[in-house]
Amino acid sequence: MSLQTTGIHHITAFAGNPQKNVDFYAGILGLRLVKKTINFDAPEVYHLYFGNEAGSPGTIITFFPAPGTPKGRIGGGQVGITSYVVPPGSLDFWQHRLQSFDIQVTKTSRFNEQYLQFEDNEGLRLELVERAEGANSTWFYDGISADKAIKGFGGAVLFSVNPQKTMDALESILGFTKIDEDAEYARYQSAGEIGNIVDVPLVKMGLGFGGAGTVHHIAWRAKDFEQHEEWRSEVQHYGYQPTPIIDRQYFNAIYFREAGGILFEIATDPPGFANDEPAESLGQKLMLPEWYEPQRAQIEANLHPIEVRTLTVKQK
Repeated sequence: MSLQTTGIHHITAFAGNPQKNVDFYAGILGLRLVKKTINFDAPEVYHLYFGNEAGSPGTIITFFPAPGTPKGRIGGGQVGITSYVVPPGSLDFWQHRLQSFDIQVTKTSRFNEQYLQFEDNEGLRLELVERAEGANSTWFYDGISADKAIKGFGGAVLFSVNPQKTMDALESILGFTKIDEDAEYARYQSAGEIGNIVDVPLVKMGLGFGGAGTVHHIAWRAKDFEQHEEWRSEVQHYGYQPTPIIDRQYFNAIYFREAGGILFEIATDPPGFANDEPAESLGQKLMLPEWYEPQRAQIEANLHPIEVRTLTVKQK
């Protein structure tokens, strides 16, 4: 192992109703909708990106929301829980905010850290954890101040059909370091300040299947295009068959499924989400790659209109 990722680049999931997806992640969690585009392989489906003000690696959750998407089942071969990190002292604020929108929350702990766990409108499992590491958010929305706002990912809990193989991939390929283990989980850490903690349950998980409320893949960071080429060779060296490098407009990507069943991506930090629109107006216009521009009118007509809006708190 000669390369080390700094952690999570992004996480991509399935969803149903596009407006409800925007309402949850922008309206309730206060993330910025930084890119409104389409699934390049299925242009009738949105691809929405939510993160910090700049859409920095380590903050981005992305969705393919399409009305009528069948419900999935969370299980082995998936990210089971997506962890977000918030500033110290802010969990009470988030518990109150989530409950004000009738979202059920559960308090739990792992490795001496307290977590606030809940589900999004599709059943995707999420959690918040307080940590001092990582810069505070500079994106303000609906009364969520910088000392309370989500910084980005804390990490993820990986549900594996073969935990030992998944842990080996984290260590041997991605360069994570095992820092703790208890009766239920092994904990791994990368060098980054956010998106850097990954927990793996030690028991084998029954196989899940994709659909609304489940994660499609988790992407790990490559610092630049040159290192990305090295990552592809590294993955091949360990016996996996990565895809060719794919240009995703805002990063380059390779994909491979590790032996625990989870689809891994390695994505470059550059060029970023201001690649095709000004940073100050990210997410406001439907952005299409140049080969789809001639079909813009038809594509827009097939997509449900969406908007970022301030939501009304549920009355008790």
